[in-house]
Parts: sequence; C-alpha cells; structure tokens
Amino acid sequence: MTKFVMTKYFMMNLGTILREQRLAKGKKVKDISYVTRIDQAIISKIETGNRTPTEKQLPILAKAYEMPIAYLQRELLIQKVIDVVKYEELPDAILAAAESRIEYLRTEKKPAKIELSAGILDQLDVLNRLKNQWIAKKPLAGTQLKKLQEYFNIKNTYESNRIEGNTLTYQETQLVVNEGLTIGGKPMKDHLEAINHAEAISYIYELIQGFPEFDKRVLLDIHRLILKSIDGSNAGRYRSVPVRISGSEHIPPQPFLVPKMMEDYFAHYQNIKEQVHPVIVAAEMHERLVSIHPFIDGNGRTSRLVMNVILMKHGYPITYLKGDDTSRLKYYNTLEKVQVENDPVPFYELIIERVRASLEEHLELV
Repeated sequence: MTKFVMTKYFMMNLGTILREQRLAKGKKVKDISYVTRIDQAIISKIETGNRTPTEKQLPILAKAYEMPIAYLQRELLIQKVIDVVKYEELPDAILAAAESRIEYLRTEKKPAKIELSAGILDQLDVLNRLKNQWIAKKPLAGTQLKKLQEYFNIKNTYESNRIEGNTLTYQETQLVVNEGLTIGGKPMKDHLEAINHAEAISYIYELIQGFPEFDKRVLLDIHRLILKSIDGSNAGRYRSVPVRISGSEHIPPQPFLVPKMMEDYFAHYQNIKEQVHPVIVAAEMHERLVSIHPFIDGNGRTSRLVMNVILMKHGYPITYLKGDDTSRLKYYNTLEKVQVENDPVPFYELIIERVRASLEEHLELV
C-alpha cells in the first residue's frame, strides 16, 4: 500500500465518512440521535473520530445515515487496522507484509493441490513404505501395546512441553504423569502442563478409534484439556485480546479477525484433506494454527497435537518434535520462514523428518 493511500485512509476515517453523508442528506446531529436513540454527544464523537461505534451500533447507524451496512462494516474494519499500525515507524511495510500473509491464509486463493518438489515427493515415498511396514506389524495388543503407547505418550508430552519452556526432565515427567508424584522445587504449572498434555494424548487415542472428523469441536476440546486448571477462563476459547510471539517477526492477527480466519482454517482443511498427502496436510494445519495463534496460550502444544490427530487418522504413529535448544530453534526458524517469507518447504521437510524418525523408532521397538 502506497503512502498516498495510507494518507488518504488516515484522513478519511469512518467518522468523516458518516459526517459527510449526514451533511449530504441535509441532516443534523440531533436528527441522527433521534432515529438511533444514541446521545448527540456520542454521535459527535463518532463523527470526529474520537469514538468508534460498536458492532451493535453499526446497523442502527447504517439505517440512520442511509448507507449500506456492508460498506460501514468494511470501513470499520479498515479503521481498526489503521488504529493498530498508524503509530508504527513503517506502517506501509507492515501492511504490505500483512497483505502477503493474509493472501497465503485465505482459503479462496489457495489451490487444493499443493505443488511439491521432486525431493519432497521422494521423501514422502519413503514415508509411505515405512508406514506400510508399520501397519504390517499391527495389530499390537496387551502389554506390548500398553508399554509402547506409554513410552511415546511420555516422550511426546516431555518434548512438546520442553519446547514451551517446561523445566521437568523426562524422568520427572514420567513420575508426574504415571505415578502422580510432585517434584520438589518445580513449579505447579509445569506439573499441570505434563498432566494435561498426557490427558490430551489419551483423548486423541480415543478420538482416533471413532474415526472422527477434525473440526472446531475437536480443536477446542484439545485446547481445553491443555489449559485445564491452568487458565480455565480461556481454555477452549478463542482469544479476545492481541498477542505477540516473543522473538518472532510474525505478528498474529488481531482478535476480531480470529473467528473468520479460523473458519477459513477449517475450510482449507476440507479443501486439501483428500487431495494432498496426509503428512503435508498435518504440517499445513499445524503451521496455520500456530500462525493464526487463536488462543491466549497453548497454541504450540495444541498445534502439535492437531498434527497428530491428522497423522494418526491416516495410520501414522504418534510423532513428536524434539525440544532441545538446537531442535527448538530449527522449529521456530522453519515456522518463521512460512510466516514471514511464505516459504513452507523447510517446515514440510522438518515434519517429514520427524514422522520418519517416529516410524523408524516404532518399528525398531516392535
């Protein structure tokens, strides 16, 4: 967006548009106040840009000013965007980057067929062969199955929480989850994160047995388990406040954009789930959820569990991303390549690498 356009929008805010429309119709502020039952002082503040109309007031104002509601909704959204960026040093650059990212996330502009390089297709072929070997080993039962699931559940919980800064060691995580012990000197939040994550994995196993569709209900159930007893008021709910990701150039969308972007998120899943290799679908839904950042907290853990819902639904074993410093940095860097540069290839390759490692480890253990 050019500086000319930015300047135009700063000058022509929603209040100015309403005022010019009122004057064009030969109406006075008291006329608008009478029709809308909104105090004249509030109408004046809206017209001077000192007050933003609420979503409930907008349809009433549209009728009183004789303007299309869709037009006013659009102008209100533009005003909200301007209010966010107008005091930044480089608003044009911010808007240009945001426009590029929104184009990436918009379902309408995203083809069902995702173009993949020959190298990635070769890697996916390797996964297909390994998955067939894994399926041939099943069905496992009894003690063998229980021990295998227990090992990978703890490993997944430990590594996923470690990425987010949880201080419990692998052994401590195992003691907290399986033995119910309290580790001295470790925060209670770390204990709850371990218990909650393990419970969320158990939920996924139960879910997969019923061959469910991945949808909003499943997503919110997973997130509700992740934040249970940690932040009950926000568990299983989209955020209503802006958030920033520490150390990242990516700025998640404003809260008023989240519900629509999540609608697009699930529409995108429906669009690609039958057309694209399931490992790529899992990677896509993982990355997009992290990038939209729809929750106050727990986005990373929830995204990695969503990835596993999709993988396990298609016959892959549960997969974890490693949480050591080097692996975590690589994870964040590949996410940012998508978020900032619209380049998903490094992230696809990372997920393929981890799914392959999980398949090989499962095959080795059985």
